[in-house]
Amino acid sequence: MPAVRVISRLDVKAPNLVKGIHLEGLRIIGDPGEYARRYYADGIDEIVYTDIVASLYGRNSILDLVERTARGVFVPITVGGGMRTLDDVGAVLRAGADKVSVNTAAVRNPDFIREVSETFGSQCLVIAVETIRGSDGVWRVFTDNGREQTGLDALEWIDRVQTLGAGEIMLTSVDREGTFNGFETDLIREVAKRARIPLIAHGGAGKPDDAVDAVDAGADAVSFAGILHYQRVTVADIKKALADRGIEVRQ
Repeated sequence: MPAVRVISRLDVKAPNLVKGIHLEGLRIIGDPGEYARRYYADGIDEIVYTDIVASLYGRNSILDLVERTARGVFVPITVGGGMRTLDDVGAVLRAGADKVSVNTAAVRNPDFIREVSETFGSQCLVIAVETIRGSDGVWRVFTDNGREQTGLDALEWIDRVQTLGAGEIMLTSVDREGTFNGFETDLIREVAKRARIPLIAHGGAGKPDDAVDAVDAGADAVSFAGILHYQRVTVADIKKALADRGIEVRQ
C-alpha cells in the first residue's frame, strides 16, 4: 500500500481553532493558521480545515485563512464546511485548497458528489462521514458537525458515495471523537472491506500506537486533532510509532 499519511484536522469557528468532545463543548485553542504552520514545520503530511458552523449558518468564512495558510504551508490543504454549490468549491480551490470536504450538502443532494467530481475531478473531493453507533449496533450518518441524524446506514452511504465519484472518505466516529480512547477500529475495519478509495480515520486518537491500530484495521491515512493541539504527542512520535511497526510513512 502507499505510504500512510499523517493528517492534522483543525476545526475552525469564526477566527478560532476549537476542540470539543463528541464534537460538542467546544474550547478555544488558538489561531488555526499558527497551528497549521507549526504542524507543517513538524512534518505533517496534510492539513484539514473544517468550518464547523458553516453548514449551520449557511456560509463559509475561512477563505482568508486558507489563502494565508497556502502562502506558507506546502502540503495538501483540505477545506470543509459550507460547500453547497460548485461556486463554493471553486472559490475554496482558488483560495489555495487542494481538496474540499463535503458532508451535509452531499447527504441533502447526493448528485452534488457527481457534479463536483465531474467538474473538478474526484482527486479533490473528500466525503466526510460522521457516524454514531445506535443501540441496534448500526452506524448511522450524522451531519452539521454531528448534530443532525440522517437515518442513513453509514456503510450503505459509503457504498453510494464511491459510486457517485468521491475521491476519498474521511471517517469520523463521533462516539470516539475528543475522548483520547483510540480510533473506532471495528468501524474502520467494516468500511475498509468495501472501500475502493483512500480511507482516512479520524476521531479518538490518544497515543501514537492508535495510528498503528487504525492502519492495521484498514485505514490509508490517520487524522489527529486534540492529541496534537494539546501537545500530548508530536507528528514525529506518530510517524515513529508507524515506522517501528514496519508501516511506510512519508518523510
